[in-house]
Amino acid sequence: MARITLGESRPSETVLSDAGERTLHVGRDRPIRISSGHRLLHHEGKCSRPHGHNYEISVTVTGTLTEEGWVVDKGEVTSIIDEWDHRFLLEEGDPLIEAFAQSGDDDAVVVLDYPPTAEVMAVVLERRLLESLPDNISDVSVEVAETNELCAVL
Repeated sequence: MARITLGESRPSETVLSDAGERTLHVGRDRPIRISSGHRLLHHEGKCSRPHGHNYEISVTVTGTLTEEGWVVDKGEVTSIIDEWDHRFLLEEGDPLIEAFAQSGDDDAVVVLDYPPTAEVMAVVLERRLLESLPDNISDVSVEVAETNELCAVL
């Protein structure tokens, strides 16, 4: 058996903590896919009608390596994004929020403080990830593609 070391005689956690910040791409070549409905309440065109998209989401996470040897567990990233899968994204004050509640489907709604555009989705997901991920994470960037023609990224 061949043994490969990092060329250090110090404990592995010291070597990992000295490695500096690293970047993990989740969904770069194969985006995370979720299906969600939304509408843009104050839009003049057809986007004001309830409709849905098969969103493609990519996340870039920057931070220091953990004892496990990674920046973050991919499952921690995807579990937060999956909270929006097969949900309806609505802006606070949209009458559809009450309609979903009256029909018994209020658990199918995600209420945002702003219109549920791809741009807003990217910002909200970035903030949710930064709040939820471990303290070794210093930066998160989210790309949300609503269609092949529309993609929001920092």
